[in-house]
Parts: sequence; structure tokens; C-alpha cells
Amino acid sequence: MEKTDVEMLFKWMDETARAVENHTDEPYLDSLVIVLDALFHQAPPPHLDADLSRHIETKLQRMDLSNYATDDIRKAIQLAILKGMKNATQQQHLPTPDTVAMIIGYIAAKLTQHYDNVRLFDPVAGTANLLTITLDYLGESTAAYASEIDPTLLNLAACHANLQKKEIEFFHQDSLRPFLLDPVNLVVADLPVGYYPDDTRAAAFELKADEGHSYAHHLLIEQSMYYTTDGGYLIFLIPDFLFESDQSDKLRAFIREHAHIIGLISLPDHAFKNKKHRKSIFILQKKGKYTTAPKQPLLVKWPSFKHKAAQEDILGQVNTWFAAYFDNQRR
Repeated sequence: MEKTDVEMLFKWMDETARAVENHTDEPYLDSLVIVLDALFHQAPPPHLDADLSRHIETKLQRMDLSNYATDDIRKAIQLAILKGMKNATQQQHLPTPDTVAMIIGYIAAKLTQHYDNVRLFDPVAGTANLLTITLDYLGESTAAYASEIDPTLLNLAACHANLQKKEIEFFHQDSLRPFLLDPVNLVVADLPVGYYPDDTRAAAFELKADEGHSYAHHLLIEQSMYYTTDGGYLIFLIPDFLFESDQSDKLRAFIREHAHIIGLISLPDHAFKNKKHRKSIFILQKKGKYTTAPKQPLLVKWPSFKHKAAQEDILGQVNTWFAAYFDNQRR
């Protein structure tokens, strides 16, 4: 059976990354960074030894990236990243699934359809799969920003953006520390779940815990709100238990004070291997002088990604809701 473009690209990336891994003893993901960087620059990095450089040069001669569609490049990179993360213990390091990221991208485009310019920020970008897919749904004039503390994930994200020819400004830092960033009008984030270890820094937030460590995912919602303009939108991928925790009352009060709830999209069960990791898409608008809450938030249960007719039906419902929402906003 003839291989698809994605399969051929993945095979090339995987074979080359394993060659680097075996030659340098670097972990697979760090070896993949070297390979993707070489693919972008069409030359091996200067710090490699002569034998490995020659091997990569030979591999590059057999790969013409111009023959491949941008989305196939993205998918091949994702397959290689997923292979490298196969034994990862931390669920939050896994890339946002394509199907989920595409729903977020679609919603982002709907929310910003009347904007002249979109400034987009992902404060927990990981390998930037969510961010780059969202950019596919937005106009070319979109200014994109991203933050990631893990250096390997950040390097993979930068390679991801470069090979897809997407301009993104990256911050390598703890996303709960101050940014040199003017407020944006759209935030997307696949929130990592867990405790934030820096109690001193957490003390600066309204959503700090009264005792013990604060929840990082709560603080990230507050941080994102701070860097959003009045009237701007925020789309979070949240754990289904977000409002069931011991600190959820404070989170509810914070959201009531600072934002309008635009919608909640419950994702299909099969999208997550473990029920503990089930997530939903939570859509907010930061309150401003001229903002009003929707008459009825967008509340939907997304059907199975395998059922095309049900998908088309739910998209029709979403489009109808947005038409009514913006009609109400203009009055």
C-alpha cells in the first residue's frame, strides 16, 4: 500500500531523529528539535560532529519540503512528537488533539469575525499545536504570541511554527510571571492541571489558595484575563472537574466579577482515553464598558467526531447561536 505524504514525512523525521539520538545520546524529542531545525534551515546545526552532519546532509538531499502541504508537515511533526512522548507520565505535556483544536479554531474565528486585527496569545503553548491550528482559522494579519516554560517543548513549538511558515513571538518563561506583552483580544489555552509550587508568586493573585499551594489552572485563568483587553475573548480547554474542587467557589466569584460566560462545549467521551482526563471548551468574554452577557450561553454537547451528519447539525446550531449573539450585541 502506498504511503501518504504524512506517513512519508513522519518516516523521514523519525529515522533522522533516531540517528541523532543514537549518535549523541540526546533524548528523542531533543534529537527531533535538531532534525526539524536542520529541515528548516536546510543544513545541519554547526555544533554537530562531522559524521552526523554528513548523515543529516545526505538525508536532507532526499527531502524536498516544497512537495508537501503545510498541514501534512504539521501532522507529521505531531506524530513524531507523540512518539517521543509515548512514555511521558505527565498528561498535560501531550499536544492538544487536532479535532479539539479545530473546534477551538472555529469558535475563535466566529468570535473575532468583526475584528480588524486579532492579537492572539497562548500562555501555555506546549508544542504549539493548538496555537498553529487556531491561526489557520484566523486572518493572515493575526499577531500571535505564546509562552512555554519547558525548553524542549518551546524548541519544538518554534520548529513547528517555522516549518508551517507561521510568525509567532515566543516567551520562554513561567507563564504566571509578568510578561512584556500588551493586552491581546483573544486567548486560547489548553490549561495544565495541578498545583503551582511558588506560593510567594501565587500570593499576588486573587485566586490564590487560602491555605497550601494554589491551583495553577485557576491562576492561569486569572493571568490570561489580566492580559486580555476589555471585551476580548478567552477560550480555555478545561478539566470537567474545574468547578468541583475545594477552591471552585473563589473561581466562580472571580469569573462572575470579571467576565461574561459565552459558552461551554462538552466534548465527546471518546476524545479522551481516561475519564479522569475529560475536558470541555469554556468560552469567556472579559467585561468592559460596552459588553453585555449573552441572553443564553452557548451550551452544547459535541457529538462523536466519527458522525459526519451530527457534526454538520451541531455546526448549524453553533452558527445560528452566533448570528443571534452578534445581532443582540449590536442592539
